[in-house]
Amino acid sequence: MTTESSATPTVPSPGRPKDLAKRAAILQAAKTLFLKLGYDGSSMDAIAAEAGVSKLTVYSHFNDKESLFSAAIEAHCTHQLPPLCFDLAVETPIAQALFVVARRFQTMLEGSEAIDLHRLMVGLAAQNPALTLLFFNAGPKRAINEMSRLLQQAHDQHKLEIDDVAMAAEFFLSSFSGCTHFRRILGIDTESNEAVNEAYAREIVKRFVRSYRVGG
Repeated sequence: MTTESSATPTVPSPGRPKDLAKRAAILQAAKTLFLKLGYDGSSMDAIAAEAGVSKLTVYSHFNDKESLFSAAIEAHCTHQLPPLCFDLAVETPIAQALFVVARRFQTMLEGSEAIDLHRLMVGLAAQNPALTLLFFNAGPKRAINEMSRLLQQAHDQHKLEIDDVAMAAEFFLSSFSGCTHFRRILGIDTESNEAVNEAYAREIVKRFVRSYRVGG
């Protein structure tokens, strides 16, 4: 009598995924040391030690210090401004969506890490333009691209009428990096006023929606 084998066929499994907890620890360590010691003063050995992993583990996640720097900037920005913030549900009023982005963007810009990083990048701009380009692409450019995506959804859903979403995105985000932000960069003002910030965000959203209202 012929019987079917009860053995389950073995399916080749893909390679073991890299440890996400270790990757997160490496990114946090990199961000900490870059801000504390500067880019040149932060070695891969020091970052590995700060993260509590081996240097080999660091290189298993990141090819070099440049790619680690870029990933650390992107991780920080993604944490502060998750892609989900730029997904516009049909039932969500555009003013509400813009206000959420505005407040998150304000919080990110005014955080001590963002201020320190801004100062670091300005200091490196002349001597290491390639590094500052990495920073721009991983941080500001990503924010503009995501904001453009949100505004394109608003246009497609007939909530706003925008011919150039990239320009509108830059217009919106740059509204939060004016004189007040510059004073923070210079260390003139070190404390943030949440009530003032919220009122400012509401005013920017109101003016933006009015500028791009459908039929306007």
